Amino acid sequence: MNEFTPHPLDNPARTSLTGPHAHFAERFGRVLRYPPEVTPWLAISDEPGPEDWADLAALAGPGGVVPLLGMDHRPPPGWELTFEADGVQLVDDGVPDAPFEEAVVLGTADVPEMLELVERTQPGPFLPRTIELGTYLGVRRDGALVAMAGERLHPPGWTEISAVCTDDAYRGQGLGTKLVLAVAANIRARGERPFLHTGARNTNAIRLYESLGFRLRRTTRFMSARVPENVLATTTGLVHSIE
Repeated sequence: MNEFTPHPLDNPARTSLTGPHAHFAERFGRVLRYPPEVTPWLAISDEPGPEDWADLAALAGPGGVVPLLGMDHRPPPGWELTFEADGVQLVDDGVPDAPFEEAVVLGTADVPEMLELVERTQPGPFLPRTIELGTYLGVRRDGALVAMAGERLHPPGWTEISAVCTDDAYRGQGLGTKLVLAVAANIRARGERPFLHTGARNTNAIRLYESLGFRLRRTTRFMSARVPENVLATTTGLVHSIE
């Protein structure tokens, strides 16, 4: 890959939605997005222009809020930032293969418990259909789900590890670490490489991931922005599957 070729992780939502996750993709003009009940990630072009922002405005409507996750471009003047946080993207740089015998594969019947665990631990967005994005592994103790981790974005050759969380009562046992390595082992078994995102201020997590064989690839930004109330937006299409 030369310096003029974008890396698939530079715009991972777009390369996922135009690649392995194309069957999830909904198009709204120049905007691609996952169904809202799957994940809030959406994608615009690598170098967004006025048409991209107009389509985002039409998608959300005047006064609506749109998630701008993993983006390097700030919205146009007049858009109100409602959330902003610096983030980091880390990639596999020698993560060991370490299957976890206690881990079980979670399915749709487990989603209510998964949603409850996410509500208690707040690892980031996990919605009723997020489980469709990839394999999720969990740990049960006395029948209750106490830890989990799984797969989210899927750019060509890569899979993101996400929703890593452990119930407070079971912290300190290394469950999250073991689940991350087990999910990574599954990804590597497919001939792909794992990557992940976390907050730039989450220094403890960053140090942990680096100790497991991840390295910092780039910094990024997680934002949400409100469309101006008086925006006059037009769009070149309707929401539909791109396939």
